[in-house]
Amino acid sequence: MSAPSNRLQVRNLQMRFGGLLAVDGIDFDVRGQEVFAIIGPNGAGKTTVFNCVGGFYKPSAGQVTLAGQPIAGLPSHQIACMGLVRTFQNIRLFKQLTVLENLLVAQHRMVKTGLLHGLFATRAYRQAEQQALERAALWLERVQLRDVANRAAGTLPYGHQRRLEIARCMVTGPRLLMLDEPAAGLNPQEKSELQHMIDDLRREFGIAVLLIEHDMSLVMNVSDRILVMEHGKPIMTGQPAEVSNDPRVIKAYLGEA
Repeated sequence: MSAPSNRLQVRNLQMRFGGLLAVDGIDFDVRGQEVFAIIGPNGAGKTTVFNCVGGFYKPSAGQVTLAGQPIAGLPSHQIACMGLVRTFQNIRLFKQLTVLENLLVAQHRMVKTGLLHGLFATRAYRQAEQQALERAALWLERVQLRDVANRAAGTLPYGHQRRLEIARCMVTGPRLLMLDEPAAGLNPQEKSELQHMIDDLRREFGIAVLLIEHDMSLVMNVSDRILVMEHGKPIMTGQPAEVSNDPRVIKAYLGEA
């Protein structure tokens, strides 16, 4: 089955916190296999949009659809089962578990066996367990973490933890991957590797990527289109060259003389 032209559609998204209108009038699409970035100064509302799309907030108004299915207001775990998964600005690994165990835990909803199958180690259970191990091994290889598979995730260097977090998302076979400031805390070499990883993920696995990021070099190099926000509202949406030269964007980031 061919992928829909629009993986994600957001229409007139609005989010209120009491009397504060944090997000207002946000519209965008994320198309098949594109990288769509949301940028803006601190406090622009980018993470609030992410939380509304990913099911951590219920929007006050507006529509969000994933592959044509309404998801606004659904809980985050249900949205994840529909193929939309995310990373966080602050890494949220199971730090006491091993690298391998983090990838196995991520697949628990994909293992179609019940309690009795597990208790009696049925053939179906063993097959599902083997498949989960194979998927985990594939992604450990992809993100170059196979040599540390049995180390506690919390003992890994920061850049390795970032890679593991992306692998934990990808092991579930998503349609759309949401990355919340994935370059935060990375050195220049790690940022370059991250850019190549994002390019490889969408090209080889056919996923779309929705990205929040403050590193403008990464954004401009990896994105197909960019939404610029300020004070909870959209300024413009365009290709990187259009965005970087737009006076409204320059004003939002640099202010006026």
